[in-house]
Amino acid sequence: MGRLKPQYLFILIVVGLIGLYFIVGSLFGGKKAPNEAQAKPTSNTLPSVQAALVPETVRQVDVVLRGRTEAARAVVVRSETAGVVAATPAAEGAFVRRGQVLCRLAVDARQAALDQARANLRSRQLQRQAAAQLAEKGYRSQTQVLESQAALDAAQAQVRQAEIALSQVNIRAPFDGVFDKRDAEIGTYLAPGQACGTMIELNPLLVVGDVPETDAARLRVGAPANAKLVSGQTLNGRVRYVAHDADPQTRTYHLEVAVQNPRMDVRSGLSAELRIGAGAGAAHLLPVSALVLDAAGRQGVRYVLPDNRVAFAPVTVLEQTSEGMWVSGLSGPVRVITVGQSFVADGQKVRVAAAR
Repeated sequence: MGRLKPQYLFILIVVGLIGLYFIVGSLFGGKKAPNEAQAKPTSNTLPSVQAALVPETVRQVDVVLRGRTEAARAVVVRSETAGVVAATPAAEGAFVRRGQVLCRLAVDARQAALDQARANLRSRQLQRQAAAQLAEKGYRSQTQVLESQAALDAAQAQVRQAEIALSQVNIRAPFDGVFDKRDAEIGTYLAPGQACGTMIELNPLLVVGDVPETDAARLRVGAPANAKLVSGQTLNGRVRYVAHDADPQTRTYHLEVAVQNPRMDVRSGLSAELRIGAGAGAAHLLPVSALVLDAAGRQGVRYVLPDNRVAFAPVTVLEQTSEGMWVSGLSGPVRVITVGQSFVADGQKVRVAAAR
């Protein structure tokens, strides 16, 4: 029998070692523990998230929006008669009382017309008296007495007309307020209907704003409100008007809040943060980072169900504070996912760790 070649000898040794490995494995490793017999997923294979248990709180709900102060009334005061402005007693920008003269026209012949009407009235009064006395003696008929009475009535009407014409030379303030702008100077000729100036009413003062259509249904006339001005001053008042028809361009509803301004030191046109009470309701305080968008583009949060599956709930932001964001739309205590919410899907089972 010839000698085996070295390469054949090497192959036989390798085959023998492999056979020996399987024989030893069958003797010592053939039986496995039941828990190792079948592959089984562990909790380590589930995605991990952090969740915080957020309780439900009954909270006063406020609608917050940007607004501005505005005069309750702004009226252009106009002349009722024609004439040249002879005086402007009220200073532009000054506070004036109702009835105070803003512009005075030249009297011209109005005083003379009044004097003539009064003289005619006295004559008619004497004629009426004489006619009555003569009628008692039978020298005047009842018809003549009635004619003298009609002439007296006409004379009285002429006096009243002349008095009104004379009073119209004084263009007066229609209410207490500020004479904000003067349009006529001394020497200006005013025709009937032309402007003397503009009056604005600053007490009460209005704070106006535009409410989004999502919040308009929660607001009511008479609801308490406060406005924080850019100066830091805070004004308190109540809603006096909420529009029922939206602006076709912005889809918002105009709102007015009346506030007291007795010293009239708050001007019209100041920017303000308007906070309006919309009643109490259930709310949850969440970190801003917990908010996500679902596949439909709705803003909401992902939370964990009792069986550790993920669910989504749309929410409405009520208010943002330094502690977090108050939202509505959740019910009862909720385990809100605060870390990992963007990497899990609805219905997916997760491994939950307490939020840090």
